[in-house]
Amino acid sequence: MNTRPRQHLLAIEGMTVSEVVALLDLAENYALLNRSGKTQRDLLRGYTLINLFFEASTRTRTSFELAGKRLGADVLSMSVATSSINKGETLLDTAATLNAMHCDLLVVRHSLSGAANLLAQKVEASVINAGDGTHEHPTQALLDALTILRHKGRIAGLTVAICGDIAHSRVARSNIHLLTMLDATVHLVGPPTLIPSEVESLGWRNGQNAPRVAVFHDMAQGLAGADVVMMLRMQIERMQRSLVPSAREYFRFWGLDKEKLRYARPDALVMHPGPMNRGVEIDSGVADDPQRSVIKEQVEMGVAVRMAVLDTLARASVRHAR
Repeated sequence: MNTRPRQHLLAIEGMTVSEVVALLDLAENYALLNRSGKTQRDLLRGYTLINLFFEASTRTRTSFELAGKRLGADVLSMSVATSSINKGETLLDTAATLNAMHCDLLVVRHSLSGAANLLAQKVEASVINAGDGTHEHPTQALLDALTILRHKGRIAGLTVAICGDIAHSRVARSNIHLLTMLDATVHLVGPPTLIPSEVESLGWRNGQNAPRVAVFHDMAQGLAGADVVMMLRMQIERMQRSLVPSAREYFRFWGLDKEKLRYARPDALVMHPGPMNRGVEIDSGVADDPQRSVIKEQVEMGVAVRMAVLDTLARASVRHAR
């Protein structure tokens, strides 16, 4: 059996349960360490972390920067808008440049699915996918899982309703893989135009005939019995055409407000990966409810999860292993 440590984190799909659990356990330790005000600024001393974001980001880029600095790495965030990449340089040329810089950890966000995987084949650094097209966003799913674990104590047996624009959401895809891997049931809720036809097959495990993913086009049915309600924004920038009548109509049928939240369990958590469109997919009264919403905690857990990922991959770094 191959026990070589994983060099890259490109997707949740393909990871083992033990790998996911190990990352979540380490992230919990970092969450406690961060809250204590302590840091481990010598753990990644001598390592270089480059953030390469072809798409705008606030939460993900900033949390990777903070995670790297808390671990003692040298952190560089490249501004694609003013770099050679924006002047026509190809992704492969960029890979050659990064290799010449001898970086150890490379965080990539790109609008095209598979971009992170391509770079992982061409650079010596450990590559972390910070979101590629509509494919995956693995660290978001990990931080969502950590947030759920801290409140519910488990994931197995829970029902998680993911609501909104499933068709264009890499967050949804990563969460489907991770949650079903850990034996949760996933309800996908939204209009037919925003749910891909093949999505139900994602929940099948080990060839069994019991899918763990169910699709609903009605919020009352989809939220029934939900332990967690995860809202998604409409990815307008990825749509080729309008797929909903209007923002007002969308909120009326699929936006989360206190009335619709009553269909879920009384202690159901409310989550959102951000950025939020208040009054479109979520009402401010729900988003800011301190008894139900864990949206701010998701941001906090993002730093802890990314510290765990950087720590784990640094130990498998090709350059430092030599």
